[in-house]
Amino acid sequence: MFKKILIANRGEIALRIIRACRELNIKTVAVYSKADAESLHVRFADEAVCIGPARSTESYLNIPRIIGAAEITNADAIHPGYGFLAENAGFADKCADSNLVFLGPPSSVITKMGDKALAKQTMKAAGVPILPGSDGEVSGEEEALKLAENVGYPVILKASAGGGGKGMRVVNSPDEMSRSYAMAHAEAETSFNNGGLYLEKYLTTPRHIEVQVMGYRDGSAVAFGERDCSIQRRHQKLIEESPSPAITEALRQSVCATAVQATKSVGYVGAGTIEFLFDKGQFFFMEMNTRIQVEHPVTEMVSGVDLVKEQILALAGEISAPLKVTLLGHSIECRINAEDPSKGFMPSPGRIETFHVPGGPGVRVDTHAYAGYNIPPFYDSMIAKLIVHGRDRKEALQRMARALDEFIIEGVATTIPLHRKLVSEGPFFSGDYGTYSLEKYLREQAENQQ
Repeated sequence: MFKKILIANRGEIALRIIRACRELNIKTVAVYSKADAESLHVRFADEAVCIGPARSTESYLNIPRIIGAAEITNADAIHPGYGFLAENAGFADKCADSNLVFLGPPSSVITKMGDKALAKQTMKAAGVPILPGSDGEVSGEEEALKLAENVGYPVILKASAGGGGKGMRVVNSPDEMSRSYAMAHAEAETSFNNGGLYLEKYLTTPRHIEVQVMGYRDGSAVAFGERDCSIQRRHQKLIEESPSPAITEALRQSVCATAVQATKSVGYVGAGTIEFLFDKGQFFFMEMNTRIQVEHPVTEMVSGVDLVKEQILALAGEISAPLKVTLLGHSIECRINAEDPSKGFMPSPGRIETFHVPGGPGVRVDTHAYAGYNIPPFYDSMIAKLIVHGRDRKEALQRMARALDEFIIEGVATTIPLHRKLVSEGPFFSGDYGTYSLEKYLREQAENQQ
């Protein structure tokens, strides 16, 4: 077992990992930028090392400084959390070169699954259903036009090295291809230093369904059920729930078995997520996230498994896959962002004057914020995750509505008012929603106010 783990991340996920390590009697090292000196993950770690200025390129993305912090504190492993360097194969290799265990899958797997076009080829070879489209990157606009004609419009261009909606354009007709291709290529080049694109059939009413998986050193793997992450704005998730209200038990068994097959086929070790698009009763592979997910607490609530502890134990070779995973009840997670939905989700950094978290049965809050905390403008705007669990979806919705009413944050704008609406009306409340439902709902709300 590891004696000391350095956490190469910040905020609530760093604090979440510290808590798991405490229960495993593992010492922790926090790293932080100058902007995060007052963050709770710095306060609760056993040791803390400042690794640079506020900009992430000079701190949380600075591999030499992170490796140096691990070496001077005698850490024997590094947990990357999510974001930043979590899916950076070069970072995983640097850890290995420094005799540090990278708490994620092998770098070869990160590389294979991080390239979206190569990941599709890999999954197709493993027998996982994929959307019709290119077998890898398209060579240029001309090939994209030919493929689109064969697949049928609409199609979507996606960045091979991308994520988060960057380098992505929907093409509805041949006339749109030239402009869309140029824009997607340029955005991919700017965002990922890689302008490669691949093409696939565009589904107009899909749901975003992902399966939480865990791979073990003995080659086994297990699925911990699915999460529905379809409530999104600009391809960024806002609410997640498990189980999905659109999935039958038979479909659940099928997609989980497919996810386990995919996980084992690439020799995956640790926590990961297989993401699918679901449309008209069919699942299509979208991508694999080779890390712990923001929304992992939803799965923890219905499975009763601490996924971060499970991840650490799996990577330490201490355990193998459980014989059975039992899922109970229903869970919902709302991402509480310091953003103003009325102003196009404009970030709202600044000082939190009041911070009161909800409580009671089945309520959990993961956060690094507190009254008096200054939200820096340099990082992601998420300041808390509110997670509830109920016997069924109806109780979970009621519990979330009650918890949101109790959640008081003053001094900055947040998404709490929007979440209050979403859990009591509209497509999420009804359960009949897809990946574009939120944006349609917001447009309708804005039009009604005019």
